[in-house]
Amino acid sequence: MRPESRKQEIINAAAILFKEKGYSAVTMRDLAKAMGIKAASLYNHIQSKQEILSTIIIGLAEEFTVGMNKIVASNENTIQKLENIIDLHIDVTLRNADGLASLNNDWMHLEESNLQYFEKMREEYEGNFRDIVKKGLEKGEIKPYNVEIMVFSTLSTLRTLYLWYPEQKEIDSDILKRDMISVLLKGVA
Repeated sequence: MRPESRKQEIINAAAILFKEKGYSAVTMRDLAKAMGIKAASLYNHIQSKQEILSTIIIGLAEEFTVGMNKIVASNENTIQKLENIIDLHIDVTLRNADGLASLNNDWMHLEESNLQYFEKMREEYEGNFRDIVKKGLEKGEIKPYNVEIMVFSTLSTLRTLYLWYPEQKEIDSDILKRDMISVLLKGVA
């Protein structure tokens, strides 16, 4: 087995445990037990629990940042950009719901340099989202609601999708995307 794939297995198992118990409550012994190996064997593939956490969180934050940067750079109108942001969140959630729990709940446990890097990416992401909404208002492409309410309500919904969607066995991803875009951008009335 390639070292990268075993390392990824460890990261995936840790993400599940972090989601269930929270980063602080999970030990390397818990992780080894979940994987059916000895704790010492984990260290052949990773250096620490902190390495696992930063791999999960920074990887996801960078994925969101790259996606947002592409959306910002596009020549699409505001509605299409907002649809693309929703689509980005859904795609990332479908691929890594367990990791999103760490991104949302455990980011404050990152060591200082990674914490600063993450916070910078998060601030830029939210700033880009806010700018898209403001430009849409200026161009008359979206309804004149309060910018902060639009940003908060949309991002709050998207950031907690990882909690809700895995339990929705009867909603496939196409319906999720279609209906979430409609509800978030057009409302229910």
